[in-house]
Amino acid sequence: MALTVFILRLAVCILAFPMYLLDFLGLWNWICKQWFPYFLARFTVMYNKQMESKKQELFSNLREFTGPSGKLSLLELGCGTGANFKFYPSGCQVTCVDPNPSFEKFLIKSIAQNRHLQFERFIVAAGENMHQVATGSIDVVVCTLVLCSVKNQEQILQEVCRVLRPGGAFYFMEHVADKPSTWNYFWQQVLDPVWHLLFDGCNLTRESWKALEQARFSKLKLQHLQAPLSWELVRPHIYGYAVK
Repeated sequence: MALTVFILRLAVCILAFPMYLLDFLGLWNWICKQWFPYFLARFTVMYNKQMESKKQELFSNLREFTGPSGKLSLLELGCGTGANFKFYPSGCQVTCVDPNPSFEKFLIKSIAQNRHLQFERFIVAAGENMHQVATGSIDVVVCTLVLCSVKNQEQILQEVCRVLRPGGAFYFMEHVADKPSTWNYFWQQVLDPVWHLLFDGCNLTRESWKALEQARFSKLKLQHLQAPLSWELVRPHIYGYAVK
């Protein structure tokens, strides 16, 4: 099986040679950072439509984590185009963090469409180093379809724990590797290298639940599901929340 995966990976990589050449020349990352927000703006419309009930379920108890100030302070990590904004409760104070500055114009549009929120600021930074955010200053951190592409999941979760106040919560919804016995997992392995390059660092074979289970949370509520998505490769999902 491993040999078959290797041969098929090689064939796919040969077909994707122009992308690898651009990456070698240092051009692909710039191109990807420019076009990816436009792709994500379209993809998240489809994703929200197909996952709306799950997102409503996930975010239904956000208000329970409102801090002593009486207002819910929420930080969205890897905010993208602001696709989650409509699921947040009225009056929520939202801070956005994303390493790609090209998302800002999409965020401005989302903010205008979600006047029920109080937008605080957009921070251009990687989640592994959110030094602009004060320790213990956030009630809730949200992260959806982000852990698949970060460089260091453990470091990300350490930063999440740092910025959360005691008793604060981390909400997540992520696509993950399928069960090793499935054909879907086989094709995830075959396509992962090219997928990673094409979709701005996204990985198909990450077992993100393991990093969450090993993080320093006092409580973890995590569920696996096969998401009702058109793209079978990203149907395996985990979602839930963890309390600091």
